[in-house]
Amino acid sequence: MAQLMGDHPHEQTHMPSRRLWTGWAGLLAQVERMTRRSDSEDLLHDAYVRMAARPERPDNEEAFLVRAAVNRARDSYRREKVRGPAGGEDALALLRDGAPLQDEALMAQARLRRVSEGIDQLPPRTREVFLLQRIDNLKYREIAERLDISQSAVEKHMARAMSFLGEWTKDW
Repeated sequence: MAQLMGDHPHEQTHMPSRRLWTGWAGLLAQVERMTRRSDSEDLLHDAYVRMAARPERPDNEEAFLVRAAVNRARDSYRREKVRGPAGGEDALALLRDGAPLQDEALMAQARLRRVSEGIDQLPPRTREVFLLQRIDNLKYREIAERLDISQSAVEKHMARAMSFLGEWTKDW
């Protein structure tokens, strides 16, 4: 049974029973499994607060908490489906401009020019292998077949290109 704390009636709060307190992790796991939501702990806590505010305790506190948390998750899901996410952080994300800042865009353009210059410095076959892999997204095996070279040669060209470009852009 729950214990009461506080001297004044308005200060009295229900404390969870030892059985309920020791089983909290199990209740949380059950709510997480049933709701598949990241806010399961909040849902369970809200259910506990609602239970503690009731004048009489339910016969089966654990079952009440799980059912109340699952119902709360269902209500939240329905509300989010109609209105969208309600979190303040989500609302701020809607206001945030996703475009990079002007100085970030200028730096990215400068880095891209530097990498492009580095690619131009690669030997022709190494450049071709690098571009086929990075731009055309071909697998090493596909590049080897297309250029009629071994897969090992493709790997060596890629290693050479990556090493050179890493050095080329090291101070950028």
